Amino acid sequence: MLCQGIVTGLGCGFSFGPCIPALSHWFQKRRSTAIALISSGSAIGGTVIPIAVRNLIPAVGFKWTMRILGFFLLFEFSLAILLVKRRLPPVRAFGGLLNLRAFQYAPYTLYVGASCIAYLGLFSVLTYIDVSGLVNGLSPDYSFYLVAIANAGSLIGRIGSGPLCDKFGNLNVLIPFNLATAATTFAWPFCKTLASLTVIAALYGIAVGAFAALVAAPVASLGDTSDVGRRTGMLFTLSAVATLIGPPISGAIFSTYERFLEVGIYAGCMIAGSSVLMFAARWSALGGKLRGRF
Repeated sequence: MLCQGIVTGLGCGFSFGPCIPALSHWFQKRRSTAIALISSGSAIGGTVIPIAVRNLIPAVGFKWTMRILGFFLLFEFSLAILLVKRRLPPVRAFGGLLNLRAFQYAPYTLYVGASCIAYLGLFSVLTYIDVSGLVNGLSPDYSFYLVAIANAGSLIGRIGSGPLCDKFGNLNVLIPFNLATAATTFAWPFCKTLASLTVIAALYGIAVGAFAALVAAPVASLGDTSDVGRRTGMLFTLSAVATLIGPPISGAIFSTYERFLEVGIYAGCMIAGSSVLMFAARWSALGGKLRGRF
């Protein structure tokens, strides 16, 4: 399981990571819409694949379920390898994989910090909402689908936020969506019935979908286009560390207090705090102005 987790994580990082910068080279006016569309695949996969696995294992067994998924992913990745194309020629970049000079630009540094803090709490609801359903007496069969409902809701947030970002500016849209995510995270522990958990799962999915899809979109505006790949890679690398430790922190909080109220407070505060840093990044990028498109 550890080997699969490491290899799968490396594969996802090396495949998804370059797609965003490559796409950013091809689009300018509708860049966020394009990024949102390709990121919507994560929401579709997060909705369909767990349900498929749950139904395939009793039918064909675990081994053949994994093989079926493997063949499906092989087909998908083959299409990506054939279709993804860079627009700009390769260049010999100073500093290799890292461009630490990018952190001298305050808006970029603030935005990376906002992303890291956000991911400390962003996936707490998605990780534990099915457990909260079981704790509150929902059947295991229905609790399982709460994650699928959240992922289905995120499809709406992902696709809908793209055109909004192109029209009003990335951070002008991501900040209110992030605050909505914080609000639903604070509300989640108070949802104890089937109806309320279903509604909060859908609302959380819609709200979190914008940041999940477009976290890398502002990076293209925070420096030179030719270096967007390295800046995006550094953003994802640092955010991955926060994503790794965020859910275990929430789990430790739940183990201590044996309820989800404190988990919701912790995760919601992280997301709300990241919104403050996003606003600071926007303010800095606009030269100290409160109003403007960014």
